[in-house]
Amino acid sequence: MNLDGCNALITGASAGIGREFARQLANRSRSMILVARREERLAELRDELRQQHPNLAVYIRKVDLADFAELKELMHWIDREKIDVDLLINNAGLGDTGAFATSDPIRNDQMMLVNTVALTSLTRHLLPKMIAKRRGGILNVSSSAGFLPIPGDAVYAATKAYVTSFSEALRAELWRTGVSVCAVCPGPVRTEFQEIAARPGAQPVMGSRILFVPVQQVVRQALAALEADLPLVIPGLAMKIAMFLSRLMPMPVVRLVLRLSPKRV
Repeated sequence: MNLDGCNALITGASAGIGREFARQLANRSRSMILVARREERLAELRDELRQQHPNLAVYIRKVDLADFAELKELMHWIDREKIDVDLLINNAGLGDTGAFATSDPIRNDQMMLVNTVALTSLTRHLLPKMIAKRRGGILNVSSSAGFLPIPGDAVYAATKAYVTSFSEALRAELWRTGVSVCAVCPGPVRTEFQEIAARPGAQPVMGSRILFVPVQQVVRQALAALEADLPLVIPGLAMKIAMFLSRLMPMPVVRLVLRLSPKRV
């Protein structure tokens, strides 16, 4: 997909990777819908983008994607405004770090709703028009956590495994329709995500420094991969190597490594 002149919808646009998607697409998009829970931050980003790109139409929508009623209202609003979204970036995601047995059931529900249900529903709603016009791109922000079961991130890793699998299946279904699908699977990125995922009183789990990739690089490689019609991208050489080696390990070895990993409570 050529991103020039696209009409983009970006979820989780108020910070981190989502905000960077908006910034890197601003000089190429015709219009942009920015979706997140924090309206004040969305307004600040809208003003920034409009100041730098006066011809860009920017809409902001305060939506809690864990609330199905708000998600449905977002989809109805898109239809009422007759905005033909041809680039969907499913970036919004929630995490929770700690043992599943001590997890907050409400937080688990929110993770599953945002990470999988909202992503699936938005894709289903917008996809038919993309197919009809034979133009479209769907970029699903998954995670390298989705390649393996991860103790301490059990629900999060499982939801990201869904995102990656869903993206691959959808890509196969859409072959020769003019619609591209790509899953971006970053490792650790310096955003607010780790702090928000940490439980009260716990320190954020940051991971090895060598695996960190700047948010600008993640977004740049993700957009390039979508335009090149690649199925999946893992930003950063160190993370690519780590994921390649981990996927070569037999499952009995993986299980042993997981048992020996530090426990999170």
